[in-house]
Amino acid sequence: MSRTAEPRLLLVTGLSGAGKSTVLKVLEDLGWEVVDNLPLSLLEALIAAPAKGSNASRPLAVGIDSRSRGFKPNRLVKQIKSLREAGGRDVQTLFIDCAGAELERRFSETRRRHPLAEDRPAADGIAREREMMESLRRWAEHVIDTTNYSSNDLQQEVRQRFGDTGQDEPVLNIMSFGFARGLPRNADLVFDMRYLRNPHWDAKLRPGTGLDADVSAYIAADPAYETTVAQIEALLIALLPRYRAEGKSYVTVAFGCTGGRHRSVHVAERVAKRLREAGHALTVIHRNLDSAPQDGLEGRPPSAPSAPGGGKA
Repeated sequence: MSRTAEPRLLLVTGLSGAGKSTVLKVLEDLGWEVVDNLPLSLLEALIAAPAKGSNASRPLAVGIDSRSRGFKPNRLVKQIKSLREAGGRDVQTLFIDCAGAELERRFSETRRRHPLAEDRPAADGIAREREMMESLRRWAEHVIDTTNYSSNDLQQEVRQRFGDTGQDEPVLNIMSFGFARGLPRNADLVFDMRYLRNPHWDAKLRPGTGLDADVSAYIAADPAYETTVAQIEALLIALLPRYRAEGKSYVTVAFGCTGGRHRSVHVAERVAKRLREAGHALTVIHRNLDSAPQDGLEGRPPSAPSAPGGGKA
């Protein structure tokens, strides 16, 4: 049974430069009615205005941030609570976050001034805005951290979360990534595959990826592989129906290895195949598949086996 048949209202907010404009554009492409930078004093009037014809049940996305007239985070939280208590719409909040260093880089590249630091370094405005927005971030049902996202990554994330799937199943994403390139901040479950033997240290396998048959065979030959991966698959098959029963709208399962090109890619593909066989629709994302292999990221190569007599071969 669906959680609600009420028209959807999504309040889109977050840090300047984190990607709010991209999110609103994608929502518009998905058929949402979109209003950006609405003064807070007009929010309730907009929602109360009667929609006619096919727009009566059309979802509404409203962009509000520190540039909006009359913006006060605590006031907005109170308005959200009031809207939920009044009923009539399924009200949710999406917060777009991003690391400070990445925001500084974006403002520097675009030569834009931060709206809260017109005459000061962007870092000052970013810190001030983050402190101001903290109550909204804690309140939001949806948080997307765009630190490691390209524009295409963000668009795909929004389509998966807010596109109409036509069913009660949560949107399921299976992701591979490299720990050396940062954790995926939006993952619900993370499994570390670095216990499996690493194809990077085989010169013939290093240029390949976990999508290649010879690399996959090398990983699968690890004595711990079959038992542990099968247990992960069984765990996910048991958990996913529980997430659905709790009304979770999306689930991201991430598999990590050091560089994100071999072990995590192979395991993500195998688990995705098993979950599809169990009846789950899903999307596979390989975050670091195109990254260049680097010895410096992979740590130390495995020790050579001991020769007879205790010396090194």
